[in-house]
Amino acid sequence: MEKFSQFRDRGSGIAPFLPLPPQPVSGCFPLPVRLSLFFFRLPFLIFTSVSYFLVLQWLPIGSLGKKAALWCILGIPSIWWVDLQVDGVRKGSLSKQQYRLPGPGSVIAASFTSPIDALYLAAIFDPIFAASYPNTAEVEHISLLTAILRAFSSPRLAPPRGTRTTTLASLSRKYPNRPIVTFAECTTTNGRGILPLSPSLTSVAPNGKIFPVSLRYSPEDVVTPLPGSYLSFLWALLSRPTHYIRVRIAEVVVAGPQGRGVSARVTASTYDTNYFDILEEVSASKGGSASSSEKVEVELNPAEKAVLDSVGDSLARLGRVKRVGLGVQEKQEFVRTWRRTERLW
Repeated sequence: MEKFSQFRDRGSGIAPFLPLPPQPVSGCFPLPVRLSLFFFRLPFLIFTSVSYFLVLQWLPIGSLGKKAALWCILGIPSIWWVDLQVDGVRKGSLSKQQYRLPGPGSVIAASFTSPIDALYLAAIFDPIFAASYPNTAEVEHISLLTAILRAFSSPRLAPPRGTRTTTLASLSRKYPNRPIVTFAECTTTNGRGILPLSPSLTSVAPNGKIFPVSLRYSPEDVVTPLPGSYLSFLWALLSRPTHYIRVRIAEVVVAGPQGRGVSARVTASTYDTNYFDILEEVSASKGGSASSSEKVEVELNPAEKAVLDSVGDSLARLGRVKRVGLGVQEKQEFVRTWRRTERLW
């Protein structure tokens, strides 16, 4: 893959856009068994998906009914095993610390690697979805189905012409009883790195809560870093006996007054803490984070940059990966290069 060396992060050598090679299936699951699983599950997946998105989601079945239907969709490829951990919460004590989980009015800044991301978050939190872009602080209100399909679509630097955009603060006011999910990396990766985040996270309401959430899969071949990878995704999803999700939720990042961002670490500081010292420390905590801010056309003040850095650092720590300087523009160039290479073969 030397021809794609220009799409490796200079500091870490990570290539976040390369598709992952198929992983072998352990145990007694030869190709005929996998083919049988695939063709047995496919009609059920199509039936339940069409039933939900065309009928059930429009019926007055309530949040619980919609979550149950979504779990049925997740259950067909056996996505049952979920390892959930929340920062600062010991095992068995989560029920006593519900404030550490995303709730109504909060924003979930989730990693973006697979269409399963949106489906799982919808089955757990029943949120509103908002599409982020790298060159604007505004977002596009989208449906769950659109959020799923975005995992297969080509990356965009800005919303399509004529798209109505808004802010995360406005969405929170419009839907006060539901959390909001945005994939701030703006495009999918292979899960090996965290891309520069969209400035849309700075449009959260003053004192609004941002929860960084990392989702990782085992096996990893259900990620969709390449646009249009429907068939390979369905094969990886339906031909394996089961899939495992590792979910990590970080401590909340709080947006400061008057639109300025303040990290959770600042809000937890003592009376004697120098606010500006912490702000500078957080802003400079990653060597590559400055480059990510320079690529954004929106002017950000130091506190807003600190919010993006805090969320990005949390996502990298939760996913046990590093932040990279490659963004949506590099992803577009990578996709063009990849398609030219495919035509040559």
